[in-house]
Amino acid sequence: MTKLLYLQDSYLKRFEATVTDVSDLGVTLDQTAFYPGGGGQPYDQGSLSAGDKSFKVERMKRKDGRVWHVLGENDLDSGAEVTGELDWARRYQLMRVHTAMHILCGVIWRDYGASVTGGNMEPLRGRMDFEFESLTKELVEEIEQKINVEVEAARPIKIETLPRAEAFEIPDLIRTKINLLPPAITEVRVVEIEGLDLQADGGTHVANTEEVGVIQIVDYKSKGAINKRLVVELKV
Repeated sequence: MTKLLYLQDSYLKRFEATVTDVSDLGVTLDQTAFYPGGGGQPYDQGSLSAGDKSFKVERMKRKDGRVWHVLGENDLDSGAEVTGELDWARRYQLMRVHTAMHILCGVIWRDYGASVTGGNMEPLRGRMDFEFESLTKELVEEIEQKINVEVEAARPIKIETLPRAEAFEIPDLIRTKINLLPPAITEVRVVEIEGLDLQADGGTHVANTEEVGVIQIVDYKSKGAINKRLVVELKV
C-alpha cells in the first residue's frame, strides 16, 4: 500500500520516494503526496525525477487498491529513488475550491437544512447540487453573502481520523452519506471547519477559511424538482 502523505500534510509540495512497481499504467511508489482524485476533487499533476531525468505526471489512477502515477514517458525501474514535485499552483487552487465547497455546504446545511446531492471542482471553480425545491436570485445573493462572512471569519480547519463506530455517532456526518462507505473501511478521516462544518472527507484543504478568498456564485440552475445547482468561482 502506498503511504498517502497528503492525508497528514496538504501543503507538502516535494517528497522523496521509492518506485515499488512499473507497468503500462505507470509507476507506484512507497509514498506519495499526489492526490489520486476522488470525492469531486481532480487528481494532482507534477513530476517525478531521478538523477538528471524528469518525468511528467500527467494524471493519477487507482486500480485494485493501488495508486498509479501515469507518466508522459517512463524510464524508471522498480527500486529507483525518485523526487516527486507537485504542480503546486494547481493543487493550491484546488485546495481553496475544496474548502470553499465545504463552507458552502456548512452554510446551506446550517441555515436551510438542504442536503448535498452531488458536486465537482476544478482549479478556481466548483459546482454543488442541493436539495432545494426552489432557488431564487435573492436567495442566491443571500447565500453568497453568508459564505463570504465565513471566509472573513478566518475559521481554522482541523483534520483527524476516527474509528468508524465513533464517526457514525456524529449526527452531522449523516448528510455526507457516510453509511455508503464500504464495511472494510474501519477509520474515517474527518474535516472540520471550526464552528461551521464537519464532514467525512479524503481530499486536501487549506488551513484557514481566509485562504479561500472571496467566493462568487456565478451561476445557479435547476437540475430537477428538488435538485438545484450552484456554481462558484474564486479569484487567482
